[in-house]
Amino acid sequence: MLTTSSLSTGSAHDAAPVRIATADAPRPARSETRTPRIDSHRLLSGGRELVIDHAGQEYRLRLTRNDKLILTK
Repeated sequence: MLTTSSLSTGSAHDAAPVRIATADAPRPARSETRTPRIDSHRLLSGGRELVIDHAGQEYRLRLTRNDKLILTK
């Protein structure tokens, strides 16, 4: 049997607590653990580059000529 417990870093950037499964309770249903999805064209707003600020660091998400995504710091 698995148990779930919540873990949070306390950061203002936390959208939701992280669930950790242990051996005492059943696993949560798949619908509860679904990863959010967003279309890359919507994310890039029609452009070819996006700057992401994460924990004070700047990351760039770029769309290449070959229609691939590259994330750089």
